[in-house]
Amino acid sequence: MTGPRYDAVVAGVGTMGSAALFHLARRGRRVLGLEQFEVPHTRGSMHGATRIIRVAYFEHPDYVPLVQRAYELWRELETLGGEQLLYVTGALEVGPADGLLIPGTIRACEVHDLAHDVLEPADVRRRYPAFEPPEDSIAIDQPDGGFVLAEQAVRAHAAQAVAAGAELRTGEPVLDWEAREDGVTVRTAAGTYEADRLVLTPGAWAAGLLRLPPELFRVERQVLGWFEPVRPEQLTPDRMPVFIFEQDGIHHYGFPVVDELGLKLGRMHYPGQVVPPESGIPDASPDEAEPLHEFLRRCVPAAAGRLVEARSCLFTMLPDENFLLDLHPTEPNVVIASACSGHGFKFAPVVGEILADLALDGFTRHAIDFLRYTRLDG
Repeated sequence: MTGPRYDAVVAGVGTMGSAALFHLARRGRRVLGLEQFEVPHTRGSMHGATRIIRVAYFEHPDYVPLVQRAYELWRELETLGGEQLLYVTGALEVGPADGLLIPGTIRACEVHDLAHDVLEPADVRRRYPAFEPPEDSIAIDQPDGGFVLAEQAVRAHAAQAVAAGAELRTGEPVLDWEAREDGVTVRTAAGTYEADRLVLTPGAWAAGLLRLPPELFRVERQVLGWFEPVRPEQLTPDRMPVFIFEQDGIHHYGFPVVDELGLKLGRMHYPGQVVPPESGIPDASPDEAEPLHEFLRRCVPAAAGRLVEARSCLFTMLPDENFLLDLHPTEPNVVIASACSGHGFKFAPVVGEILADLALDGFTRHAIDFLRYTRLDG
């Protein structure tokens, strides 16, 4: 297959690729999106109904301006598509004073002057009766947190990209690419495409497509569970915030009840087994969801009813558990974005904006030095 030359090709139209495709198309560029499955699909990291969005970012305070811009862009996308994608419920983070979660959250709040309340366990129980925080914990209640509807958000970015003039081809995996000074060639199972720039957003397939040291990318299988409410009146979005609990170095995270499946709960890096993405994701078993159920019995008993469903997805991890956003280290007309390390979904629209900047201008106004490849090189 041969055809027109594109300003840019986006390889992988998932969470970040759909946003990149949209931001390139809305700038009037001729762009092509290539996706090996459907948009969205259940073979990677984008499915599962909801994703947490939070401003008080314990992982690194430099994420805060990025997520604040993401809030603005999510609202713009909602206006364009006429559907709500982002729901603000507040975010409650609970953990020991000397852990990672609470000191990092307080630091982000202080550096960026974010509204927040520091709560003792009794304060948490009074404010949110669904929770039973450990007596040796403290909590940060930040009013701007909430959740994004995951599959709807990916569909919205892809639909608005097409509405802005992008071409989207599904069921067409990228097999190879070549970069030259005058452009790039992308080969798929269906044909060959020419473009000025290539944006690589392959998710779990990063190790094979980015042409970087494959040992940088660890693809982990994650298990999540949905549980039937015991006291449903305490678990609605107007009564319960999204939440993260740290105990013994383990982070559980969850959502209020937003659909008939009940309360959704996950645990970071659980079970964490390494899986090759091309083999598919093994289904989650009820036994694998039992540790999640046990956490609910201890800390969210109002949600500790029967297991309704268990599902699995993939996280693509970098060694420092941050993102990778940059120009390719050896190919300046190739942009790379991957390994969002299990906490990237909320940033999708601002990542799309950054990738469009890098592809078209070679730089971005956003502060992303802490996410560039140079920190990993060597």
